[in-house]
Amino acid sequence: MTAAATVETQEAPAAGWNASLALSFEESNKRTVMRRQHSGPLLVQKALYPEDDTCHAVLVHPPSGIVGGDTLQLNINSFDGSSALVTTPGATRFYRSDGRIARQSITIEVSGGSLEWLPLETIYFDECNASQSATIQLSRNSRYIGWEISCFGRAAGNFPFTTGNASTRLAVDLDGTPLLHEKLKIDGSVDIDRLSGLRGCTVSGTMLAYAPDFNVQYALEQVREFLPADEFACTGFDGLLLVRYLGNSSERARNGFISAWKVVRPLALQRLPCMPRIWST
Repeated sequence: MTAAATVETQEAPAAGWNASLALSFEESNKRTVMRRQHSGPLLVQKALYPEDDTCHAVLVHPPSGIVGGDTLQLNINSFDGSSALVTTPGATRFYRSDGRIARQSITIEVSGGSLEWLPLETIYFDECNASQSATIQLSRNSRYIGWEISCFGRAAGNFPFTTGNASTRLAVDLDGTPLLHEKLKIDGSVDIDRLSGLRGCTVSGTMLAYAPDFNVQYALEQVREFLPADEFACTGFDGLLLVRYLGNSSERARNGFISAWKVVRPLALQRLPCMPRIWST
C-alpha cells in the first residue's frame, strides 16, 4: 500500500505555474496612468513615458517560457482619453510538453482610448502542446494597433517543428459585432506543409489597425509600396487594416510590421512613431 502510493506520487507530473496580470490605463491630468494587479510570474515593472502623455509598458515573464500545465492570463483595459503601448523584452516560448497543454489567454478591451499591443514573436518548440487565444474588444471611438507573429520550430540550429501541436485563436469585435474571427491549428509538419496550412512556411503573422476616422485605403496604398508582395499581403474593411506575413523569417516579419507601424501610427493614432527602447537592447 505504501509502496504503491509512493510510485503514484513519483509519476504524477508537477503542477504547472498559473500566472495572471491585469493592466488598466486611464487618463489623469493629461497623462496616462497605469494600474496593475498580478499573480504569479507575470508582471510589468514600471511605467515609462518616452512620449510624455503616452504610457509604455514592458510585459515581463521571468520564467521566459511556457511549459505543459502552465496557464497565463493577460487582461488589458484602455479607457477613454488614455494612450498606451505594451510590448515584451523577448520572444514568448512554448517549450516541449509532457503531454499537458500550455495555455496563454489574452483579452484586450479598448473603451475609447488608444492602445498598441506590440509583442515580440511567439516560438512554438517541437513537441509542444500549446493553446494561445487573443480577444480584442473595440469600441467604435477607440484606436488600436496590434500584431502577433508565430514561429513554428527554430531555424537557428535546425530544429524543425515536426510533432508539436499548436492552436491559435484571434477574435476582434467592434461594439460586440465580430470584425475578424479566425483559428489556426498546426499538428506537426503535415499541417505546416499542406496548402490549407502554412504552405511549407514556418512563420506567420497578423497586424491589425483600427480607428474611427481611419482612411484605410490610403494606409493600404502607403504600406503596399514597401512590403514585398511575395511575403506580405494587405487588405482593409470596416475601418480595419489587416497586414499578413507568411514566410520563413521572424526577423523579416517583425521588421515589416515595424515599418508598417511607422506609416500607420500617425494615420490611425495621430501620433508620430516612438520606438520602445527595449527593442534596441
